[in-house]
Formats: sequence, structure tokens, C-alpha cells
Amino acid sequence: MKITFLFFLLLSSYTFSQINEIRLISWNIQDFGKTKNEEELNEIAEIVREADIVAIQEVVAGYGGAQAVAKLSGILNRKGAQWDYVISDPTNSPKYATERYAVIWKTKHIKIKNRGKLISELDTLVDREPFLIDFYINDKRLSLVNFHSRPYNKNPEAEIKAITKHLINTFSTPIMLTGDFNVNEAKPVFDHFKNNGYYTAIKNQQTTLKRACKGFNYLNYPIDNIFFSSQILKIDSGVLDFVKTCDRLEKARKLSDHLPVYLNFDFKN
Repeated sequence: MKITFLFFLLLSSYTFSQINEIRLISWNIQDFGKTKNEEELNEIAEIVREADIVAIQEVVAGYGGAQAVAKLSGILNRKGAQWDYVISDPTNSPKYATERYAVIWKTKHIKIKNRGKLISELDTLVDREPFLIDFYINDKRLSLVNFHSRPYNKNPEAEIKAITKHLINTFSTPIMLTGDFNVNEAKPVFDHFKNNGYYTAIKNQQTTLKRACKGFNYLNYPIDNIFFSSQILKIDSGVLDFVKTCDRLEKARKLSDHLPVYLNFDFKN
């Protein structure tokens, strides 16, 4: 009887130490730095608090960006779960294009062995090198690559070709490419990536905000997404619309001119 009860306790302990569904949010938080006050940071925290991992683009390169990420992590820590975060070095970019990336995650089920790095091999091929960090979830490694491309009128397609080629040739473990690509995932530039076993969280869903409503429409371009390799099982995905109505657009744009994209996933056996 004691042996059976002990076995049950061990089995329960193992079961509850696992996480069977992970939510990743990718979000270009416009000019993420000193421009975000305490109220706005709290609103951002409410939007992402149900996630397990949050990948952020457009963090201000100066001290204000790192400070905003730290404050956001602190707010999240006061909402019932423990979070950790990393901030990349500033990208090696042309003038006025330099940014940082940030990744925030819940520490209960998600572990790291290093603090990540910019992918220096792509330095000469892109304006802002992607940021790579490895997570360990249920004893499996997930490589997360966070990226913000150059604007649509400055040939982001060349950057996408370089990055996707690098990922195809370098990684065999589960990997995700998150970010703001300034290109719709339906465009031919992503075909080679998809033909090599990568899938998208969303398809042709608008993720940027207009400056003003046209009719009742405040959404613009479908350029943010999450790509994932074939070892990953998509459970659910979509866009988190924190605007909802035109009369909220002006206030919503103080948080960002992009909506977050989310992917709920597990690892395939």
C-alpha cells in the first residue's frame, strides 16, 4: 500500500512538472523605451500575462529600452507568476536603425543555459541582426530567433532570404522565427522556407494599425508572424486585438502600432 502511494506521488510530481501547451507571443512594441509610462506598461503586461514566452521587437537601443523591459518584467512578476528576461546588445545597424530585442518568459517550466546572442554571421546581410536564444522545455530544446526587418521600401526580401537560408542550413532542432518582417508571409520570398518544413502561425491576418479608422476598419498590413519548424505542433494561433473599436484606436496606438501574434504549441513526439 505504501509503495503504491509513493509511486502515485512520484507520478504526480512528474506530471505536474511538465507543461503540455506553451503560448508564445511575438510583438513589435513601437519605440519600446522611455515613451511608455507606468500605466501603459501595465496595459502591456495585461495583454501578455497569459503567455509563457514573449518575444519583443523595437526595443530602444539606449538605456531607456532596457529599463522599460525590466519594468515590464517586474510588473508581470507581481501578477502571480515568476518571469525572467534577456535584452540583446544593440544591433550593428545604419544610423537610426539600431535597436535591441527582448525576450521575457515564465521560469516555472522554461529554462535557459545562456542569455542568447545576436547572430553575427548575418551582420553584413541585414540591417538588424536577429537575436537567438535557446529554451529548454520538458527536456527539449527550442531555439527562438527574434527579428525586425528593414522597412518594406528598403528590400526586406533580401534579409528574409539570407535569414531563412541560414536557419535551414544551420538548425535541425525545433526552431521558431518570430518578428516583424515587413512582408506578407504569402509572398514568394518565403516559399523556400516553407518548402523546407516551416509553417506560419497566421495567414494573411492584418497586424498593423492605421493612424485613423476608415469606415470601421483600423487594421493595415499583414507583416508580423511566427514561423515554426516541423517538430512543433500548432495547437492554436491568432492575433491579440487590444483595440476592438475605432474609438479606442488613438489610445491603443500609444502602446504600439502593431498587434501581438500568438502561437500555442507543443512538441511532436
